[in-house]
Amino acid sequence: MLEKLTKWRKSFPIQETKKIDEVNIPKHIAIIMDGNGRWAKQKGLPRIAGHREGMKVINKVVRRANELGVEILTLYAFSTENWKRPKTEVDYLMKLPERFLSVELPKLMEENVKVRLMGSIENLPEHTRNAVNKAVKETANNSGLILNFALNYGSRFEIVEAMKRISEQIEQGTLTANEVDENLLTAHLMTSELRDPDLLIRTSGEIRLSNFMLWQIAYSEFWFTDVLWPDFSELHLDEAITVYQKRARRYGGV
Repeated sequence: MLEKLTKWRKSFPIQETKKIDEVNIPKHIAIIMDGNGRWAKQKGLPRIAGHREGMKVINKVVRRANELGVEILTLYAFSTENWKRPKTEVDYLMKLPERFLSVELPKLMEENVKVRLMGSIENLPEHTRNAVNKAVKETANNSGLILNFALNYGSRFEIVEAMKRISEQIEQGTLTANEVDENLLTAHLMTSELRDPDLLIRTSGEIRLSNFMLWQIAYSEFWFTDVLWPDFSELHLDEAITVYQKRARRYGGV
């Protein structure tokens, strides 16, 4: 029955969503871009073909988010667990930032987008680090949408590293245990300069967080879709935002 219902839902093309309330745009949208491999498998293509198509979606989503006035767009590009994948796939994934930015950087500059990175960059190949660092440096003075790439990122690792730094300060006597609170921990995370996500989107039908921004999304609104990332469009982003705008965010209140 569930399988039939899923097929029934997918049989309907996405309809143009109602007009978006421009006053209530989520300021920070985080996306778990999932389904590249399944998209390729469905078409009898190698997994890397799915990643290549998925990369093309990013510029459309960035452009639409910028048009709508979204302030921050965080994209989960590569997790700390993704190193477990076959070496050929990992090697290809590590080349994608360079390929994407070599083509899109002039457009990002033109659209006033500021590129940012969160993750353990020292473990990345040199060519990947160089491409990302170049984009971060060249867009540093831009004042528009912040495009925050989560690359070699894992939330548990992030929180553990934050606690290590806080523990060191306690050992050194510059901080007491009583001073440790939510604000202090937040200030030691990789997103310390960013507001928490208002809306989390995950594609491909999976309903889990996959070690992504576990602290930061405590009060985010979630929107899950069966659409695979290479098929994700501006209309899907609009749909997620209109659903978000219908929800009441109480933060534990009434």
